[in-house]
Amino acid sequence: MRLSKTFIKTLREAPKDEVARNGALLTRAGYIHKELAGVYDYLPLGLRVLENIKRIIREELTKIDSEEVQLTSLQNPEIWEKTGRFSDQQVDIWFKTEVTGGGVLGLAPTHEEPITNLMRTYISSYKDLPRSVFQIQTKFRNEKRAKSGILRGREFIMKDMYSFHATEEDLDRYYAEVEKAYARIYERLGLSETYETFASGGIFAKYSHEYQTFLPVGEDTVYYNSDRSVVLNEEVYNDEVLADLNVRREELETTTAAEVGNIFKLKVKYSEPLGLQFSSEDNQLKTVYMGCYGIGVSRVMGVIAEKYADEKGLVWPEQIAPFKYYLVGIGESGVARAEEIYAAHADKILYDDRNARPGEKFADAELMGIPYRVVISDKTLAENCAEVTNRRTGESKLVKLTELTID
Repeated sequence: MRLSKTFIKTLREAPKDEVARNGALLTRAGYIHKELAGVYDYLPLGLRVLENIKRIIREELTKIDSEEVQLTSLQNPEIWEKTGRFSDQQVDIWFKTEVTGGGVLGLAPTHEEPITNLMRTYISSYKDLPRSVFQIQTKFRNEKRAKSGILRGREFIMKDMYSFHATEEDLDRYYAEVEKAYARIYERLGLSETYETFASGGIFAKYSHEYQTFLPVGEDTVYYNSDRSVVLNEEVYNDEVLADLNVRREELETTTAAEVGNIFKLKVKYSEPLGLQFSSEDNQLKTVYMGCYGIGVSRVMGVIAEKYADEKGLVWPEQIAPFKYYLVGIGESGVARAEEIYAAHADKILYDDRNARPGEKFADAELMGIPYRVVISDKTLAENCAEVTNRRTGESKLVKLTELTID
């Protein structure tokens, strides 16, 4: 991408109504644009980050035999009414709209009911089980606290996955596979300080496991033991849960964290009222067991922005950065050589070919958080080198052009 050819512009200051650091930095760096509280546009650089996060998620879910689908956002109230979840008294985060000609539709906050209803068409026998499907889709929730940048939005991007099983034992087996897959996903995303946390199931189930990333600005409070093998959300921090986990209050420390995912053993919570059944080997009609597994894709982007940012701007891990290299040419010879390098590797390079001072380009490279800045100038060419600066460490070194690997 040539910066001279994009509409993206960096900002000296974030909008005054953007108080969250992730929202402020992502806006200043040209990744997102705020439409209104909790609602953001994703610009070319932001979209590339989202797609890299999605790619990692897709790769790991494919390994555990989950298939990708795309369900509708507009929802028929009938199936939700069967579980009681279209009622504002039960779920108070619905966005609903009246339909021309009469009736009401909802904008989906989640998809347990629709996917269960859909699978009634495709699951009828034990031979059809187990199955797992996922989607990466925009969700809508009428959040009362949409004030943390893209950490908590009214419109947001989420990966939700659902599994279907003949027995509770098979649900348990697959649930364990998902736990391993989630550990791999968060490690690859650069969120190694993310822990499976015992929590309330909220509107989904009685209990769940959340995935919480330790973060100073996180909205949640969690308690953890010395080796972090036990982590629990404050909302379930009581004597009964502590006894179940076999830990004492004095063994636990506390910190703030941001939720980046959750998994639930739904069992028959949705399949029973919606009539998702199968014929067993002995021709008995049985109810399908279910699990559901979520990751907030746009929230993950915000958490990574918060976690790694410094006083100069964003600092993206290589695996999700929009580009790995930020290329700058200085001087006639430096620009000519930079053009050659860009022509050979345009898909991997953000090329700052603007008519701007080097200092402005360097500041924007730091604000945007591109992992490596590559500068080619008359001075570096005198040694047949490029200057490569690591955004995370700030370390700069001269690299021979013959050894400069753009991967």
